Amino acid sequence: MERTQYKQEINMTEALMNRINELISHYPEGKQKSALLPVLHEVQDAHNDWLSIELQDKVAEILAIKPVEVYEVVSFYTMFNRRPVGKYMFEFCQTSPCCLNGVEDLMDYTCNKLGVKVGEPTQDGLFEVRGVECLGACGYAPMMQLGDFYKEHLTKDKVNQLIEDCKNNTIMLHDK
Repeated sequence: MERTQYKQEINMTEALMNRINELISHYPEGKQKSALLPVLHEVQDAHNDWLSIELQDKVAEILAIKPVEVYEVVSFYTMFNRRPVGKYMFEFCQTSPCCLNGVEDLMDYTCNKLGVKVGEPTQDGLFEVRGVECLGACGYAPMMQLGDFYKEHLTKDKVNQLIEDCKNNTIMLHDK
């Protein structure tokens, strides 16, 4: 795997390690790899929402698995970020029901409003727009995920309000 140009400080705090060990304890002895997904979520949340190669290596070390086993998972799932990302990640569902209800136009509108292309953060690091696979809320199309929350029945006005709420730091991203 190619080494990234992005550097990240690894900060495995005592609280984070306690949480990781608690997650590992949910699985039988010798099956700690089963904790990989929840461990990656916890580690990413504790490291500015992204996972450098070095941090992935650390997770492999903690779980006593090969680094490639972590790389496979991180590169497969869009919920894991391999580079610094915008604080507010607008993840628009791009599957058929959302497309039929105008999500592509909303993505273009959002990118134009923020002055970015899909997949690149704004200059200030606040926003990023991404297209993702089905988020399982087809009846609420067009929709997107922002942090841990779904934003449904989107319109340009709703997108404008979300952007303003993010800029004013009045939006909750995590349900923790």
